[in-house]
Amino acid sequence: MSAMITLDVAHAVEGERAGMDEFAEFVSSAMPGLLRYGHALTGNPHDAADLVQGVLEKIGSRWSSVLRKAGDPLAYTRRSMANAHVSRWRRTRRENLVSEIPETPANQVRYAFEDEPLWQALRSLPAKQRAVVVLRYYEGLSEAEIAHTLGVSAGTVKSQASKAMATLRTRLGATAEGR
Repeated sequence: MSAMITLDVAHAVEGERAGMDEFAEFVSSAMPGLLRYGHALTGNPHDAADLVQGVLEKIGSRWSSVLRKAGDPLAYTRRSMANAHVSRWRRTRRENLVSEIPETPANQVRYAFEDEPLWQALRSLPAKQRAVVVLRYYEGLSEAEIAHTLGVSAGTVKSQASKAMATLRTRLGATAEGR
């Protein structure tokens, strides 16, 4: 009986090691795309790295379950990133009033695309609309793939994309006329 338990434990440990190797391989191959996707969602590379790291920590801790249930781990990861971003946005969107104006740092880092009208317009979109636009036009996913990734219907993807594109056209059109 004791030998059977020892063998079962050894097989479980070996299976866990193989799962972690699979997860490490997934992370190394998917990381560049996930960081780009995160940057497009959040608007800056630092928040993107935090978003990707947080989501991968959660997924890595239950990797074998994700593989069994999700089918496509990359789509599952993207959906998790979009959901985490929307959740964070909901938590932090409330205004915090303070009695004194905080000091501003003297040397703020500026990014090359920060002042580009397209990036400003994209950043101003609601989180779900931004996620749909990024997945469609940046990642090149179909409406069905976006719906699966975000866990919504194809009709929701179409309506969110339509609203986002109308907003972008309006904002970018006003920018072009103002030149």
